[in-house]
Amino acid sequence: MAKPMVVEIPHELGRDEARKRIDEGTARVRDALAKSGIAINTLNWTGDRLDYSVTALTQTVDGQIDVGQDVVRVEVRMPLLLSMFAQKIQQIVGKEGNKLLLTKK
Repeated sequence: MAKPMVVEIPHELGRDEARKRIDEGTARVRDALAKSGIAINTLNWTGDRLDYSVTALTQTVDGQIDVGQDVVRVEVRMPLLLSMFAQKIQQIVGKEGNKLLLTKK
């Protein structure tokens, strides 16, 4: 395993609204990923932490999303083979996370 990748996304939503948006977002992502052959193995909330596991092309990525009052911390652990894509994955997580948490409803 490569070193975990961490992305911190600041927000002004408060913990409850941020968690709600993440929960809704993961439901949409699950449907979209299933169509592309990527399986979400687990999505389990424990308090304000979402543990997840995703498999694509026989490679499993897992981690946690910790929802804070003003920041969401996303940790991604990936196999060494996928770690060469860590920078691109980090950019995508940051961009999509900002869209989810910074957009006014």
